[in-house]
Amino acid sequence: MTEQKKTGWLQRLTQGLSRTSQNLTESVTQVFQQKEALDDAALEELEDLLVESDLGPQIAATIAGKMAQQKFNSAKDSNAVRAALAEALADELVGHEGTFEPLSGPRPYVVLFVGVNGSGKTTTLGKIAAKLVKSGAKVLIVAGDTFRAAAVEQLKVWAERAGADFMGRKTGADAAGLAYDSFVKAREEGYDVVLIDTAGRLQNKQALMDELLKVVRVIKKVDPDAPHETLLVLDATVGRNALSQEQIFGRQAFVSGLVMTKLDGTARGGILIPIAKASDAPIKLIGVGEDIEDLHAFRARDFARSMVGLEPLGDKE
Repeated sequence: MTEQKKTGWLQRLTQGLSRTSQNLTESVTQVFQQKEALDDAALEELEDLLVESDLGPQIAATIAGKMAQQKFNSAKDSNAVRAALAEALADELVGHEGTFEPLSGPRPYVVLFVGVNGSGKTTTLGKIAAKLVKSGAKVLIVAGDTFRAAAVEQLKVWAERAGADFMGRKTGADAAGLAYDSFVKAREEGYDVVLIDTAGRLQNKQALMDELLKVVRVIKKVDPDAPHETLLVLDATVGRNALSQEQIFGRQAFVSGLVMTKLDGTARGGILIPIAKASDAPIKLIGVGEDIEDLHAFRARDFARSMVGLEPLGDKE
């Protein structure tokens, strides 16, 4: 990636998280401006502010405790307060980063996308397809959400936009059979990556969750190691409901990585932290906008600094 593209992404990340940073840092800075050392009342107020940012009580208490130990030259130095808060937030996220590198694995590399309707699953798949095609990969997009005609049409549009091939079936068709046939086709025709969408609202409909597990089983009949990646796409704007989705999907769907979308649409982007700590799967990608370039690899310290309105360090760390 060129330096210009890196800078562009870091700027978009900061802009995308501006609602979170404004909401969080203005309140936290005000607490420190009241006094240079936190007493019990101020510490409790700080914890409440962090909980309101969807960090949850346990994480909020940990971060507030770290902030209470900080000594600032002046309580008016908001940048110093922000830097300390960013470091405390990053400490909670480091170790929960993952990599998504479909072109470094076997061919064809099969990626399964799971998540509830409206989470940004289809859009995420489309953005990934566009990036892969741009890099020279031969990509097959599979419309595995055979329950919704609108989802199939949306994915077909993304395939045309990305320059990827498309495979779908009529509404109500067997999704597992489609997944199996797409994998066989990809093997026979030399595809690099297969991106398979799945039906949404699975976390509260066991029949659909069972259908997802059936998809996984038939894919393994072609290759026991497939799917090579199962990405759970979560919508940051739904707050702690995203945490419950992660817990249910993570328990049943063999999730290997998380994608957090719509971080630009909420003032409470802190939800990413409890999700990261609760999940056995790492966060691999985050989305902060509608453009293809607004989906990017997750980096804990860059994210934490953007959360408080500071410029991400990127490769300067």
